[in-house]
Formats: sequence, structure tokens, C-alpha cells
Amino acid sequence: MPLHLEIVTPEKKVFSDTVANVYLPGADGELGILPAHGALVTALAPGELRYEKDGTITSLAIGSGFAEVTQEKVNILTDMALGDAQIDETMAEEAMLRAEKQLLSMDHSVDAEEVAHLQALIAKSMAQLKLKRRPR
Repeated sequence: MPLHLEIVTPEKKVFSDTVANVYLPGADGELGILPAHGALVTALAPGELRYEKDGTITSLAIGSGFAEVTQEKVNILTDMALGDAQIDETMAEEAMLRAEKQLLSMDHSVDAEEVAHLQALIAKSMAQLKLKRRPR
């Protein structure tokens, strides 16, 4: 029984094909999905998504979002999905440092929405940097 993976961001459909398995950064930890997995909907945290196709494992840095899993399909809706070649390490590091600096200088009790936005930027930048710096 094949497992169809579809990864969609607000900009485009990033991936749509049959895979052997998928590993997702769930909000409560990593999830492994194989064909015939039980149905579920779960929140995703920024981190590394991996899938295996034809014996090759591909990794993507993803942002927050949701995954819908059925026995035959995994739908990923996320605000970011980047492969190693698409990540500019310098830009990701600079974005993270700017967000951390802003976060430290602001009054957290005044603008909770801005705090959450900056924390999300930091988490997405960290996901990119972890993927880019991972030993191969």
C-alpha cells in the first residue's frame, strides 16, 4: 500500500509523490508515519521533515503548520518548506539574531502578538540552521 505525501506552503505545492515513510516534527515530538497509519490531525513545530523515496532520504526544514494523516496519504500545510540547497545559512543566522535582539529589547507584557511572531521567526531560523549544519 503506497503512502502519498503532499507538502503545501502558502506560495506553492512543494512536493507531491508516493513515498515509503515520513518523519514529522510534531508539536509534542517526532512522528513516524508508515503506510496504513491510523488517521490523525496534528500540529507541526518548526523542525526537520524527512521522507524516503526509492531508498533516498530527503530532508526539509519546515515551519509551523498542520499534518493530516490517513492510511494512504499525508498532507502537510506549513508556512515554510526548504531543502538544504535553498537555505542561505548567513541570512538565516542574521534573521535569528535580529529577532533575538528585538525580543530582548521589548516589553513582553505590552505586545504578546509581536513576541509570538519573533519566537516563531527564531524557531524557523533554528530549523534551517540545524538542517544546513547537520553533518553528512
